[in-house]
Amino acid sequence: MLWDASEHLTQRTIRNKPLNPPIKLISTDFDGTLFAEFEMPPIPKSIETLIADLQKRGVKWVINTGRDMSSLMEALARARVSIQPDYLVLVEREIYEHDGNRYVGLADWNAACARDHAELFARVRPDVPKLNDWVTARFRATVYEDAYSPFCLIAGTNGDADVIHAHLDEYCRSVPNLIVVRNDVYARFSHASYDKGTALRELCGRLGLGAENVLAAGDHLNDLPMLTRACARWLVAPANAVEPVRSALRREGGYISELSRGEGVADGLRRALAQIGE
Repeated sequence: MLWDASEHLTQRTIRNKPLNPPIKLISTDFDGTLFAEFEMPPIPKSIETLIADLQKRGVKWVINTGRDMSSLMEALARARVSIQPDYLVLVEREIYEHDGNRYVGLADWNAACARDHAELFARVRPDVPKLNDWVTARFRATVYEDAYSPFCLIAGTNGDADVIHAHLDEYCRSVPNLIVVRNDVYARFSHASYDKGTALRELCGRLGLGAENVLAAGDHLNDLPMLTRACARWLVAPANAVEPVRSALRREGGYISELSRGEGVADGLRRALAQIGE
């Protein structure tokens, strides 16, 4: 009986022991990947429950988005999610850590990011009126400047955005380190050293993690820099991902779900956990 009791205790201990999955960090885009503005709930309970369970076991979650802080916080509040990201990558470049009460920026990274963008945009700003005139003479589009770029665009259609994007790419080839970051009909200028991929790798370095510990999920063009094997071992796209993302995942051996948005990410995460025996 003593042996049986001991064996039973051992099995119970194993069942209750927190698992240690090789996935240590989950990096998700927000809009179109997790969040759907006009669905209810905007973030499915399936992915919320999965991430909550993994966070309890020590896995970290970063929302890697083109939104700024106020826009993201407002969307998360409306979605009424019960979990909080451990980290944020905002505007595809700034990194923030949750300290238990609020999100605090990584001072050295964010300062270098701001400095490099200021220097780059000082060279670009004299050309902005000409670029603005080129766009507005040909398309119904909104061109404006904000705190993150001297040239931001909202095109009328994705077709218009494709043509404008090609023109902006041509201009960027004349300015070292200048790139166009685009998501759907939205675009802006940015520094080539800062994107969702470089920010994710910086965060991993600070956490002592390698790409083999990361799952990344995204659906649009601005997600491509993090949807590589250099950034993550597990690559996931929902069914609504645009064709360039789907092509990239096929090349990289990633997983394209048949489910859309958050349900697709949950599907991909469950598949990854099944592959590693979780």
